[in-house]
Formats: sequence, structure tokens, C-alpha cells
Amino acid sequence: MINRQDIPALLTGVMATLAGIGVARFAYTPLLPVLIQAQWFDASQAAYLGAANLLGYLIGALSAHTLSERYPPRALIGVCFASIALSFLLCAGPASFAWFFLWRLVSGIAGAILMVVGPSLALYATPAARRTSVGALVFTGIGLGALLSAWVVPLLLEVSLAATWVTLGGLGALAGILCDRGLSRLEAPAAATKSDATSDSRSVGLSVAVLLVIAAYALDAVGFVPHTVFWVDYLARENALGHAAAALQWSVFGVGAVCGPLIAGVLARRLGWHTGLALAYLAKAAAVALPLLSLAFLSRSVSSFLVGAMIPGIVALTSGRLAELVGPIRHKKLWGQATAAFAAAQAAAGYGMSALYAASGSYTPLFAIGSFMLAGGFILVLLSRGGQERHGSIPLHPRRK
Repeated sequence: MINRQDIPALLTGVMATLAGIGVARFAYTPLLPVLIQAQWFDASQAAYLGAANLLGYLIGALSAHTLSERYPPRALIGVCFASIALSFLLCAGPASFAWFFLWRLVSGIAGAILMVVGPSLALYATPAARRTSVGALVFTGIGLGALLSAWVVPLLLEVSLAATWVTLGGLGALAGILCDRGLSRLEAPAAATKSDATSDSRSVGLSVAVLLVIAAYALDAVGFVPHTVFWVDYLARENALGHAAAALQWSVFGVGAVCGPLIAGVLARRLGWHTGLALAYLAKAAAVALPLLSLAFLSRSVSSFLVGAMIPGIVALTSGRLAELVGPIRHKKLWGQATAAFAAAQAAAGYGMSALYAASGSYTPLFAIGSFMLAGGFILVLLSRGGQERHGSIPLHPRRK
């Protein structure tokens, strides 16, 4: 159950993840085939514009922690929401590839900063007893954004492509206003518990378990790309299923993305962060590979739902697992490093997969690559339990003899 005291933290985290990924990233996916059809860009250029957001996400992830320490978090978050809104409003008409590339890049930078700073602020201000529930639920914004884009974008496209861009900009601005309301009511950080202090007194940078979890998260970034960037175009054009069928699958993806953090919360409470994270990787690897076996309606719907669910699910479980390993005080820094690793792998995968598609003319190999990498992530997560037990973490201040 959600307490009234949780609402400011949830509003802060949910709106940050909604705009940071749900709108800034996912809203572009159903636009991609329409941009090509409207001849704003050719297929290769449209794919590279999707990858521009991934490059921006890397830049934002690398700078998020430093910026949040240097500037007031509320002001920084406000600038990020404004940037995402402008990235849509200023692309509401045909323009050069360079112009669109710039604003897709800006939206990626702002989105990554929101993804690092928003959930960390929410987690830090939440009492230890409530962190499992709140820590998972803040990532429902990813799914809500995907669902909104799946429902709103097809309807708006019937009006015009320009109206779609303007409305998405408005959604970004509205999310910013709601997030600011949450920030203004966010209570002072919860007092650190004894377990927090013990965890935070250790060297997080040298923890084998932490490194393995972050490495797995980087592999998840590769498996993240095919469905989030190319799935709609893969169904609509490459497999000639049409825009309506592809839009329906993006809606299924959105429903899954809303359910994902809820599923993650149940897994974390019943099985623990580690086991829940391992199961999430296994499910996602299978779901990404499913289109290679069949594109029947049931198969593609299961793939859409499971990948949609496990994207925010793995984000929530990874964040929670890191908080469990290092404590809430150091969480923001480590979560920023994990997000940077994710973003680097995601950007490399985005550009690499775009180049592979340009060379081969088919998206099919991308799903095989994504599934293989997720299977590798599953193995790393399993190994992280052994790394934690054998090595743990090294104290920052060893006792003097």
C-alpha cells in the first residue's frame, strides 16, 4: 500500500522517469516509420536520429552526478524538463537532419539526468522500510510514457505530424510541472539507518558484486535497443504488417512497461533484489528472441509485453540491488555510474545496429544480438551473488593496527 507520505517522492520519481525515457525516448519509436513515409528523412537517417538520443543519454549520464552536486537539484531538473519540451516543440516542422539530430541529442542528455537524479532524490527521502515499494514504483513513469505515446501518437498522427510533436512537447512540460510540485513537498532525507551506515562505510568502487551488476546492466542496454528503437518499423515495414498492427504492439509494449515496476516490486519483496533481477534478465532474453521464432499475433504480443515489462523492471531491480549493496547515501553516485555504463553500451549498440541495418537492410539480426547479450547479463547477475559472498566490499577507512 502507498502512504500519503510517499506521494511527493513518487511524484518526483515517476514524472522524472516518464519524461526522461517514456516521452524523450519512447515517443520517437512510433514516429520513426511516419517520418520516413512523410519523406522528412530516409530510413537510414531516421534510424540515426533515434541513435542521437542514445548518444545524448550517454553524455547526460556521465555528467548527471557532477551537475547535481554543483547546482540545486530542483533547478537542474527544471532545465531538463524544459529541454525535453523544447526538443519536441522545435521539431514540429520539416528541417535539416542536423537540426533534428541536435534536439534529439539534447533530449537524450536531459532524459539521462532526470533518470539519475529524480529516482535517487525520491529514494533518499524515503524511509528504509518503504524503499522496496517506492524504489520500484518510481520507474512506472517509463511505462506510463510508453503507454501515453502508444495511445496518443497514433491519434495525433491522424491530425498531422506537426501536431504530434507539439503535443509531446506539451506532455513533457506538464510532467515537469507535476515533478516540481513533488520536489517542493519532498521531505528532508530520511535519517540513515544502522544498515545504511554500515553499507555506506564501504568502498563501493571495489565491490566485485557491484561491478558485475553494472556490467550486466551494460549488456541489458544492448538488448534494450531493438524493441525500443526499431520494433515498430520492423513490424510495419520490414514484415509488411502495417502501421495499425505495429501501433497495437507498441500499445501492448506500453501496457507491459506500466506493469513492469509492479512486477519488479513483487519479485523484490518475495525473492529479494538479486533473484528478482536474475529472473528479469532471463525473461527479457527469451522475449527479445521470440520474434526470431515466430511473428504470429500471440508471439509478437508476448514479446511486446514481456520486453515492455522487463525494461523498467530491470531498471528498478538494478537500482534496488545497488541500493542494497551500497546504501542510499552513495546510491546516486553508483546509480549514475551504472546509468553511464548503460548509456555507453546503448549508444554503441544504437549506432552499431543502425549501421548494421543500413548495410544489411534487415532488422532481424539485431534481435539475435540483443537476446545473446541479455543472456550474458543473466550469467553476470548470477555470478554477482558469489562475488558478494567471497569479496564483499573493502572498507574506506581500514582500522589501524
